[in-house]
Amino acid sequence: MLNPDAKLNPHLFDDDVAQAPTRDGYGTGLVAAGEADPNVVALCADLTESTRVDAFAKKFPERFFELGVAEQNMATVAAGLGVTGKIPFISSYATFSPGRNWEQIRTTLAYNDANAKVAGHHAGISVGPDGATHQATEDIALMRAMPNMKIFVPCDSLEAHKATLAAAHVYGPIYLRFQREKTPVITTEETPYIPGKAEVFWVPGKGTGSRAPKSDVLIVACGALVYNALLAARELEEAKVGVTVLNMHTVKPLDERTLADLAKKAGAVVTVEEHQILGGLGGAVAEALARHVPVPVEFIGMHDTFGESGSPDELLVRYGMMPKDIAAAARRAIRRKKLL
Repeated sequence: MLNPDAKLNPHLFDDDVAQAPTRDGYGTGLVAAGEADPNVVALCADLTESTRVDAFAKKFPERFFELGVAEQNMATVAAGLGVTGKIPFISSYATFSPGRNWEQIRTTLAYNDANAKVAGHHAGISVGPDGATHQATEDIALMRAMPNMKIFVPCDSLEAHKATLAAAHVYGPIYLRFQREKTPVITTEETPYIPGKAEVFWVPGKGTGSRAPKSDVLIVACGALVYNALLAARELEEAKVGVTVLNMHTVKPLDERTLADLAKKAGAVVTVEEHQILGGLGGAVAEALARHVPVPVEFIGMHDTFGESGSPDELLVRYGMMPKDIAAAARRAIRRKKLL
């Protein structure tokens, strides 16, 4: 059942549940951050409307810098601003930033521990018809390997707003990952959000029958696919399988303590992400569990392949990221646990 402590949207499973893209939350969060701190500035690479920076640009024109189609230059300018007292947010599609300007982010921004924030938009395969060239599925891995870099991957538009505000208050380089497509609003204004602290969204409930609620499997998800993880948990609970769903909105630093505690209780884990399983959330979780609680792990995500053109829903089906795929992975993980 939904964890009451998480204070989630009570209409989460309604057919008409509210939907919004996570990039919308970035836009409102950036304006709120600018209102709270005059040092917040925004830079963009000729994509202000798509990345939702246009509202900030209209409200604070003296604090907005249009760099044009020059992502490398945008990163270096942000690094300079970030070491001189400003709090710059740079925005572009994730395939271009950090995709095109990774070296500049590494050398001028992360190496100098500059207080700059990289907002990567249109990430994952749900970009849809734009195809593989515009579907960033390697960006978390690129940034996770970078020293000093933190990574926030919000699950919905409200959490994206909170993550953007938090990024302005957390010193140092941060990568924020946003998606283009509208997705269900899972959280509420009251849902807890603390950078680096994963939140339990689903706990074993009445579907486990008359026995005491027990977690048979832990599903660890990030980004918009947290919603599909919750749908999978509901399906599994109806089949009397105890499930815990963990929203790992901060991929780096990973909340290893919460992960290890829940994995130890469940004995089986599934990771869910709209990203390559190599180097992404799946890799981070597997590395942490190898150190603390070695248990069977199944991975939902891109399995060493590029995406292709299609509607977002078609692509989620094509690459096995739907609730039924997550539920099937959970059953595989449980079977593997029983063989140990």
